[in-house]
Amino acid sequence: MKVLILAAFLAVCRGAAGGLAVPAPYSPYAYARPLGLAAPLAVARPALASYAVAPAIAKVAAPVEEYDPNPQYSYAYDIQDAITGDSKSQQESRSGDVVQGSYSLVEPDGTRRIVEYTADPHNGFNAVVHKEPIGGVVAKAVAPAYLH
Repeated sequence: MKVLILAAFLAVCRGAAGGLAVPAPYSPYAYARPLGLAAPLAVARPALASYAVAPAIAKVAAPVEEYDPNPQYSYAYDIQDAITGDSKSQQESRSGDVVQGSYSLVEPDGTRRIVEYTADPHNGFNAVVHKEPIGGVVAKAVAPAYLH
């Protein structure tokens, strides 16, 4: 039964393949196609003369904004989510070329990491990292001992 169905399928495919003609200059398949595969549909291609060339458009540069020689900003946020346990905060301020700030977050091992940082043209970026336990004794992870 399987052989009969396969033979019928191949006959239908071969019959469909014979009905589609592709002009030779436009055919991407210049080689003989495998038995049973239909030929691609003929696609009408427009002549090259039908393409229009867009005129060149001069681009105007955007106006330059005024330069602030003493930029200043300050921001802060604090997240305490009781459902997910997410606890983090950050604050930062800038006055001219000097940036000062800090951030904190709860590490997967149950400690809070607190980072205090400064950045200026003379000293570059400097950060001090503190780690403190949250609410009790922090269990340290011990690497498993492997037996040979």
